[in-house]
Amino acid sequence: MKEALLYKKLKGNSVQCGLCYRRCLIKEGHRGYCLSRLNMGGTLYSLIYGVISAIEATPIEDKPLIHFHPGSRCLSVGTFGCNFRCKGCQNHELSWGTDELDSLAKLAIDARWLQTTEQDVNYNGFQYLTPEELVQKAFELDCEGIAFTFNEPTIWLEYVMDVGKVAKNRDLYTVYVTNSWLSPEHLDVLGPYIDAMALDIKSMEDDYYEELCNVKSAVSKVLQTCVYAFKKHDIYVETRTCIVPGYNEDPALLAQIAAWIKDNLGKDSVWHILKFFPKHQLQGIPPTPEESLYAAQSVGKEIGLRNINIVSDKSCD
Repeated sequence: MKEALLYKKLKGNSVQCGLCYRRCLIKEGHRGYCLSRLNMGGTLYSLIYGVISAIEATPIEDKPLIHFHPGSRCLSVGTFGCNFRCKGCQNHELSWGTDELDSLAKLAIDARWLQTTEQDVNYNGFQYLTPEELVQKAFELDCEGIAFTFNEPTIWLEYVMDVGKVAKNRDLYTVYVTNSWLSPEHLDVLGPYIDAMALDIKSMEDDYYEELCNVKSAVSKVLQTCVYAFKKHDIYVETRTCIVPGYNEDPALLAQIAAWIKDNLGKDSVWHILKFFPKHQLQGIPPTPEESLYAAQSVGKEIGLRNINIVSDKSCD
């Protein structure tokens, strides 16, 4: 276990997490919404420090990022857990990781009871890599950087920061692929260790986020994250929108997204238009028609965006 960053101790051994805008109030013996943080005796712990769910060397363009170190390979790595519950999540088994996180919580509690050290804990098949080991693996696989992806990296802050410190010392770039729901204080501590972000803007309507992602009043906070990362911390940013038929394909809505990007991130900022593939609780919705993707691209061009990239050959996170 690793003591968490960004939390406040409250009365009665309760704590409040500050990683994302949920700002979970967590009683002793309980976990937050993402299930990856456990309150033990009034101290909040991360259950996933160094725990790897997926790892592979991929082109940077797969994140997607097309104007950041184009042609390079990055080590894409993820863990378990997410602060959203998207009905159409393309990899919810890994991204949510409910069973795995339950197992890690039990291991953590057992380790506390036995007063063992981290090295004594049997991870029961979980892959564990120290920050130094992860960076070394990037070099072994001829990667120029490391991308935190597959699940939501917001909940992996402690590990991401430690990896980022090692990576920067060895001249590797770092990438955060995120739903954009991280708090300003999260960005303040993370900013120095992240070079680029692939940021989601799923919609300009709060109802979309509430219905499909189980998060309320999301839009203003998502947009704030994009601006804060780009302007306050000088992080390279590209945004992405997955077009879900019947939910966010209206041209007027897409025009709002494009106009916001142009006005706040610049007319040359890259906007990725992603194809939706039926998955999880949205298996009854057909894949995004090609004409809808190109219609969204046309809307963006009319608004004045110069770099609009259609991603139709792979599923979005």
